[in-house]
Amino acid sequence: MGVKLRKLRAERGLSQTALAQALGLSPSYLNQIEQNQRPLTVQVLLKLHRALGVDIQQFSEDEEARLVAAMREALADAPEPVALPELQEVAAQMPALGRALLALHQRTLASQEQLETMVARMGDDRSNLAVPRAMPFEVVRDFFFANQNYFDEIDRLAEALATDAPAQGAALVDWLGLRLHQRHQIRVLQGDAPNQGKRQFDPAGRTLRLSAALSASQQAFQLATQLALVEHGAVIDALVSVRPLQDDAASRTLARIGLANYFAGALLLPYTRFLQAAERLHYDIDLLGQQFDVGFETVCHRLSTLQRPDAPGVPFFFVRVDRAGNISKRQSATHFHFSRTGGTCPLWNVYEAFTQPGRILPQLARMPDGRSYLWIARTVSSHTGGYGAPQRLFSVGLGCDLRHAPRLVYARGLDLRDPAAATPIGMGCKVCERTDCLQRAFPFIGQSLQVDENHSRFTPYGVAP
Repeated sequence: MGVKLRKLRAERGLSQTALAQALGLSPSYLNQIEQNQRPLTVQVLLKLHRALGVDIQQFSEDEEARLVAAMREALADAPEPVALPELQEVAAQMPALGRALLALHQRTLASQEQLETMVARMGDDRSNLAVPRAMPFEVVRDFFFANQNYFDEIDRLAEALATDAPAQGAALVDWLGLRLHQRHQIRVLQGDAPNQGKRQFDPAGRTLRLSAALSASQQAFQLATQLALVEHGAVIDALVSVRPLQDDAASRTLARIGLANYFAGALLLPYTRFLQAAERLHYDIDLLGQQFDVGFETVCHRLSTLQRPDAPGVPFFFVRVDRAGNISKRQSATHFHFSRTGGTCPLWNVYEAFTQPGRILPQLARMPDGRSYLWIARTVSSHTGGYGAPQRLFSVGLGCDLRHAPRLVYARGLDLRDPAAATPIGMGCKVCERTDCLQRAFPFIGQSLQVDENHSRFTPYGVAP
């Protein structure tokens, strides 16, 4: 932390004495912090935030762990293995170098995809096929990930509006409809139209039609999303005016929708009131859903956004998967990292949840780097249409670092101090270096295979020394 503080001071052009005065500290005390002889406490971090407007997230050890995990994946197939202590030193002492390395890795992956597409097109007369780039949803996912899934201005705007709005239910729906009509001349209609979906807005006719299949809280969410787009469009546009969003219209539009949905969630579950309830109820998701009249997935999603600098909640990782292992949602306020290319881990409890629908399953899990987590997972489903219509079924997972586990009701009855109680999982088979995993589907790309026709192993894919 001392290195980061010295770097910050140099960037601001401040002497040690000047920064000490700004923080209300003695120069000798500040010098000890910069030399890592004293810890950088929460109180000093808050003083930095107030005095210099510094984002204290940059001093987070979680951010370092996130960078280390991403570099481990990027360098998994490096000609010479890079030891974990080296990566940790880069993340702590030279984070800009680490981020540049990740950017180069992403460009390499993109170039490989382009090359594969060009090779596939050789001799093909469909010359108008576009060379693939990162898909818009991947760009938007990385945008939210880079912001730790928290957008302060959007969150505070929603919370300020929530102080004037009714708490929930039909009253909130009526209030939002009235605001849209009075302030923006938008008329809200109920009832399904062909190919409508949940929400359909006609800018020319200034009408907003909501599906009759939505519950009161779902209607309120869709109305709040539309309100964000028309009332706070300038704020949203400013947030998405960054690269690479500004280079692609589809990515930029998806990001606008994502931020509008963020606003809607923050309006239904206002930050301060929701965080206080979460702490009081020990993050019991069912009780929070009952208090705020929202579903299990909505509560989990909101819990992953509670990272206001002066009042943070537990930093959660939120994920939604289907039976085939596809991740359709992934939001993180922490450093937890899963591979982009290697799939996920079959030992993770989000997949076991499909075998016990509707039941919350807790799991202590340990990653290859030794960090342990508390995970909970449960299935969520929805069904629209009549007999024979397909049902949407997902498993939702919510996890946090083990040091936060005592704050959660789901830690009751678990031995948090026993390392053997944690299930060993990984980021994905292709980038997981565990050699003793019976569930491995692919070999680790960071080491050579050991193939021996005279030796049959219990674990697949032996690794050469």
